[in-house]
Amino acid sequence: EFCRKVGAAHIIRGLRATTDFEYEFQIGAINRHLAPDIQTVYIMASPEHSFLSSSAVKEIGTWGGDITGLVPRCIEKTIAERLAKR
Repeated sequence: EFCRKVGAAHIIRGLRATTDFEYEFQIGAINRHLAPDIQTVYIMASPEHSFLSSSAVKEIGTWGGDITGLVPRCIEKTIAERLAKR
C-alpha cells in the first residue's frame, strides 16, 4: 500500500548471503501476490559488506565499539550517540 501511495513501481532490496535470499524470496512472493504490478529488485552486497547487519552495528555501538565504515559517514555520529545511550 505504501508503494502505491507514493507511486513506486519497484522495491529495492539488498542481499548479503544465501540466508538473506531465502527470507527475501518469501517476502518477494508475498509482495507479488499482494501487488503484482510492483516489482522487487535485488542487489547483491559487495563482499566487504556481506557480513554487515543492523544487529551487528547495534551490538558494536552499544558496547562502545567503533562503527566507522559500517554505516554511512553522514549519520555515523548520530547512530553512535543513540547507541551509546542504550
